[in-house]
Amino acid sequence: MAINTEQHLHHHHIKPTAMRLLVLNFLLKRKAAISLNDIEKAIQPADRITIYRTLKTFEEKGLVHLIDDGTGTHKYALCDDTCGPEEHNDLHVHFYCNGCHETYCLPNSKLPQIDLPEGFGYSEMNLVVKGYCDKCKP
Repeated sequence: MAINTEQHLHHHHIKPTAMRLLVLNFLLKRKAAISLNDIEKAIQPADRITIYRTLKTFEEKGLVHLIDDGTGTHKYALCDDTCGPEEHNDLHVHFYCNGCHETYCLPNSKLPQIDLPEGFGYSEMNLVVKGYCDKCKP
């Protein structure tokens, strides 16, 4: 059973405000990750700082994760239900389409095991596969 946006925010211990509901509703309708700039354009007129703070809150509470797809612009995507404020479980591969420039989460494609030297420890990992999506494939 799908839950509405307000329930979704409550589930992540986020107080529902008009902007948070608007941003979450927008993200729930997307299949690809999206940049702050693109969110701002889509929900005009909205204050860029308020959108940024909303996304920061979502990230801190485990609702979205930040993606560095190598384009120089961070993208945001919804987390799965296992993420929370203490830990993001978003260690999966991302796909960047060279045609439409969209970035997609591939949650069923886990990152490979990396054997780090003794004493080394990682805090985050990122793997982006670049190519063409099914709509842009040449």
